[in-house]
Amino acid sequence: MSKRILIACLILCLPVLLLAQSEKPIPTSAQLRWHGLEFYLFMHFGPNTFTDKEWGAGNEQEALFDPVNMDAEQWCKVAKAAGAKGIIITAKHHDGFCLWPSKYSKHTVRESNWRNGKGDVLKDLSAACKKYGLLFGVYISPWDRNHPDYGTERYNDVFVNMIKELFRNYGPIWELWWDGANGEGPNGKRQLYDWKRFEATVRSISPQTVVFSDIGPDVRWCGNESGIAGATNWNMLDTAGFTRGAGGPPQDSLNTGNINGKNWIPAECDVSIRPGWFYHQQQDSLVKTPEELFQLYLKSVGRGANLLLNVPPDRQGLIHADDVKALVGFARLKTAAFQHDLAKQGTGYVFTRSKIKKVQALNDGDLKSFQISTNEKNSALGISFKKAEWINCVVLNEFIAAGQHCKGFLLQLKDEQHTVLKEIRGTTIGNKRIICFPAMRVADISLIIDDQMQPTLISEIAAYRLKESLIQ
Repeated sequence: MSKRILIACLILCLPVLLLAQSEKPIPTSAQLRWHGLEFYLFMHFGPNTFTDKEWGAGNEQEALFDPVNMDAEQWCKVAKAAGAKGIIITAKHHDGFCLWPSKYSKHTVRESNWRNGKGDVLKDLSAACKKYGLLFGVYISPWDRNHPDYGTERYNDVFVNMIKELFRNYGPIWELWWDGANGEGPNGKRQLYDWKRFEATVRSISPQTVVFSDIGPDVRWCGNESGIAGATNWNMLDTAGFTRGAGGPPQDSLNTGNINGKNWIPAECDVSIRPGWFYHQQQDSLVKTPEELFQLYLKSVGRGANLLLNVPPDRQGLIHADDVKALVGFARLKTAAFQHDLAKQGTGYVFTRSKIKKVQALNDGDLKSFQISTNEKNSALGISFKKAEWINCVVLNEFIAAGQHCKGFLLQLKDEQHTVLKEIRGTTIGNKRIICFPAMRVADISLIIDDQMQPTLISEIAAYRLKESLIQ
């Protein structure tokens, strides 16, 4: 075997060898795909849309639900325009009303006047998502304030059968969202949820579906409903001894994850574009601005989490014009901000043992290529420019397929004389870390990983000039 072929084989095999040596949790293939989505929409829709409530009592008349102009294709067109990769719909909220004609409930769209009882929100949305190339996800609350079997073992059968209906009739479902709320049913009883059975049902039908809850098993709540991940954000979480809902991990643990967590359960940041989760006309003037949405993106996706933005349809069954305007404005801001990666004009390098070596992996635009950091003192990875560039944002990507390893880093911004203009310290990197600062002319971006569990793999170092108004 020639030396050139041997080197090529080692490069190809390196990711596999690193995965085999890793002592920390690593993401599944489904979780890796989830990380790559970054941003998608949540849609709270149901009787609460028509009663101006956030939590329905379960005794609402089915006739209330009548979105006469509902258009799932409009939802998908808006989602595409916003840059979202999918939509998660509240198929059943705590009030028990099913947005599909479930065989296991008498409190569904079938009993409503909408489309003479022939309507099916999930059927419409699933088809529209396929048409527009969006992923389809489902929120289904185990709490049911309407079902007469709630609070008995029979209800676990009901819930399992509902899950089977969702997957068999409307799949593929990319993400299943479980709310851990557990209150009294119409009979005054609380349900003892059979979570192991619920999980086993999903895994047997759709093993590639990622499941969200306080403790995963695939995706975790970020610990708040403000859409903000921890400045330190580990993708690992310990779940032993915890349960969904009231028995979940502390909110600060959910927000930051656990540095030595035994399970790969990354954070998802849920937040509403309005003060409420369901549509309320009086909140039309309170829709978040494009600039506010951009800040949420920086503090969620920019900290290694995913952003789940709730955009509730109105009583007509449409996304309101004010929401559309904000979403399109946000998409324009984000596209303009990250359209031109200035780092591609520079040269990637690794500095170690007082020597500089050029490398392509750091600014080739390929997240599957990477450069390994070392534990050697004064070593660094970076991007150098022939001519200084005006920069106020650096984006780092860790090759998380091999795990999350960076515990602490130092970012140095230097001028042509290699004088340090600014130093920025951080902890975790993860899937993506967006770092903003006042604009300055930078000739060299130097990344020093000075605290790590194992050698950190950096996929990309990108650099941008954002509008100053977006830098807070």
